[in-house]
Amino acid sequence: MFKRPNVPAIAATDVAARLAGAADQRPVVVDVREPDEWAEGHIADAQHIPLGQLAARMDEIPRDRDVVLVCHSGQRSAVATAMLQRAGFTRASNLTGGMVAWEDHHLPVAR
Repeated sequence: MFKRPNVPAIAATDVAARLAGAADQRPVVVDVREPDEWAEGHIADAQHIPLGQLAARMDEIPRDRDVVLVCHSGQRSAVATAMLQRAGFTRASNLTGGMVAWEDHHLPVAR
């Protein structure tokens, strides 16, 4: 059985509110899903770094901003959040429930 890492989490509605706020306070959203999932819809302005590429592409993620990791349901992004934390990212958190929760709250999806 898969055990989800114990990582900081943030609700979809809180992420949406922060993305709508002042530009210097907006988190960086990193979507760790596969390309076909990304193409089906994602959070606007999110960076797309599939989980399998994350270790090699961490230098693309700013360390001086809040970072929110997202996947389909929150499982892979929890793993990604834990990876970033181990690499010294102190401001990384997991979007609870992933894109399922985002869409359940009728938040905008870019395609």
